[in-house]
Amino acid sequence: MHVLIVEDNTLVARGIKAGLELHGMTCDIAMHIAQAQLLMAACQFDACVLDLGLPDGDGLQLLQQWRARTLDVPVLILTARGTVEDKVLGFQTGGDDYLAKPFDLPELVVRLQALHRRAAGRASDWQQWPALRLNLATHEAFVHEQPVELSRREWALLGALLQANGRVLTPVQLHDRLYGFEQDVGSNTVNVHVHNLRKKLGAELIDTVRGLGFRLGASYCKDMA
Repeated sequence: MHVLIVEDNTLVARGIKAGLELHGMTCDIAMHIAQAQLLMAACQFDACVLDLGLPDGDGLQLLQQWRARTLDVPVLILTARGTVEDKVLGFQTGGDDYLAKPFDLPELVVRLQALHRRAAGRASDWQQWPALRLNLATHEAFVHEQPVELSRREWALLGALLQANGRVLTPVQLHDRLYGFEQDVGSNTVNVHVHNLRKKLGAELIDTVRGLGFRLGASYCKDMA
């Protein structure tokens, strides 16, 4: 899951980022509205954690602008504004979930996972095929009921391909999902992770579309609901 964290407190933002990455998520941080707008336009995010008190405006204004542009990325509002009236306004403006500060990281994690699951139209975190069984929240993988260990990057790549459900993703798109917008890594890293996933879970899992990128193998595409 690729998450945009919009938070102007550096310590809080870095703490959230570190905590979410321990649970296999890829995160980018925006410290103000202008930066959030740029990142949202440049990357495809699976969810956004949005603070409201930002130095260049109110987070609700940013959310309102996104919804006016029919940007449907799930947004979890994370703020010190904790009254019922604040929560009602947050949902009415277009928020998908609301969590008041101070908060517990495990709760934030499961709320984001639930948002991601609902956005993908899935009722469960378990995905099942004849030879392969996956839990996208707990990061458990079984091939012929034998456990298989995947790295955080491999889970990020697998999650992106499953969500695309047969659509081709370019290496640049996959790079952003694995490492975030700003992290600069070698140009061959996506190919390495694709190779490792095929080796661990089966060569037919990922198709290469020459000159374009990668997609989920046809036998793994399914109605995710």
